[in-house]
Amino acid sequence: MSTPHVCYFYDADVGNFHYGAGHPMKPHRLALTHNLVLNYGLYKKMEVYRPYRACVEDMTMFHTPDYIDFLQKVSVDTQKSNADSLRRFNVGEDCPVFDGLYDFCSIYTGASLQAAVKLNTQSCDIAVNWAGGLHHAKKFEASGFCYVNDIVIGILELLKRHNRVLYIDIDIHHGDGVEEAFYDTDRVMTVSFHKYGDQFFPGTGDMDEIGVGPGRYTSVNVPLKDGIDDEGYMALFKPIMRKVFEVYDPAVVVLQCGADSLGCDRLGKFNLTTMCHGDAVKFIKSFGKPTMVLGGGGYTIRNVARCWTHETAIVLNEELDADLPYNEYFQYFGPDFKLHPDTSTKIENMNTREYTRAIREHTEENLRRLQGAPSVQMQEIPDSSLPPEQTDDGDADADVRFPQADRDKAKESVHDLWGDD
Repeated sequence: MSTPHVCYFYDADVGNFHYGAGHPMKPHRLALTHNLVLNYGLYKKMEVYRPYRACVEDMTMFHTPDYIDFLQKVSVDTQKSNADSLRRFNVGEDCPVFDGLYDFCSIYTGASLQAAVKLNTQSCDIAVNWAGGLHHAKKFEASGFCYVNDIVIGILELLKRHNRVLYIDIDIHHGDGVEEAFYDTDRVMTVSFHKYGDQFFPGTGDMDEIGVGPGRYTSVNVPLKDGIDDEGYMALFKPIMRKVFEVYDPAVVVLQCGADSLGCDRLGKFNLTTMCHGDAVKFIKSFGKPTMVLGGGGYTIRNVARCWTHETAIVLNEELDADLPYNEYFQYFGPDFKLHPDTSTKIENMNTREYTRAIREHTEENLRRLQGAPSVQMQEIPDSSLPPEQTDDGDADADVRFPQADRDKAKESVHDLWGDD
């Protein structure tokens, strides 16, 4: 099996942002993930980029200008005087104002945008941005810890070169922001496997949400109950995704790998292992489509880092040692210090065989109604959204990578490039 050409995006600043005391979203998980990627030596197998930072024009490809202007201007010191705008844009408790908010959005969004450009120009087979995948943000407001929807912006860029984009979401929460953005078009199919019911956020994602107009049957929702385990999850995931690829025939794939679907997550209620989560990634990779791999949710950060490191290895066709290498955050991974932690819980699996069979049959019936992959007449290809210096394969100030000749350099040089992270 040949090793795919993988681009990996990481900005050392991204792990330094802080949503606030007690908030479950911890950007520091990205520093832990990257540190494991370094210490396992996976960076030697990829092209590693310090990503482009998205500007206002990039973000307004999807979001309204007044909302992005608010994100750019609001600060911890000025938020009290902007109470009306905070309410208007749903910024507050779940989506707080914190130091560097706009810069944080610029980093993770720019990485997804640049990943899309790399795929569009066939500069890689797989593009990885663990900082991205913030799937709840809406056109005019923040939602569910998400401010700018980097996924939608990345897909809009992909649509400049590809007739059909398949979006797959394995976060425990419904990918509502992405679904809503493409609900009425057949050029994007959204597939979301998530917990549904019991007033679980965001409260959307029932089986009957299938799209409207030209987008009818291109929104696929797989609503699951508490406690689903590896066997039950894959018994749904594989046949449904096999049917999706058969009937929709996507040109490119975007895979959101939210790790809050793991057992023992701080906010989740599933019983999935990191092996199962990774098997979902491996299955999608097996179709051989150009793919953007993104992060998302995940609130037990020691498990998030291990999961995404495992999945970085999967896209590279690499096998990792079960014992974690010594690293700067080694103490986070105790007491076992293993790549695959015990994520079993006492949560009862409420997904009966009858229930999962009904979901599968309903979903496959809707997919049959597509009657073949939608076609689209492609017009003149628009220019990339990125500046010219960011779209070629040469080195640029904001596009720092490891060229082929440098990949075998000592790990110390990598730490120098990325600073303390």
